[in-house]
Amino acid sequence: MCDKITETGADVVIPPKRNRKLQRPYDADLYKERNRIERFFNKLKQFRRVATRYDKLLANFMGFVKLAAIAIWLK
Repeated sequence: MCDKITETGADVVIPPKRNRKLQRPYDADLYKERNRIERFFNKLKQFRRVATRYDKLLANFMGFVKLAAIAIWLK
């Protein structure tokens, strides 16, 4: 999987398992940022309206996504 990611030109930000004999390098700071983004999307999907996308129009949906992001940011 890591080879496929590298072929596309993206950076692999998956830490190796600790018990592997051959440890592959990864950027720990970039992994922290990736983790922050993944946690944000998890919090965003806790809003039922975002997770199921009840809105028919993209403008309405994106408006609520922005409102939910502001609510997360204010917490």
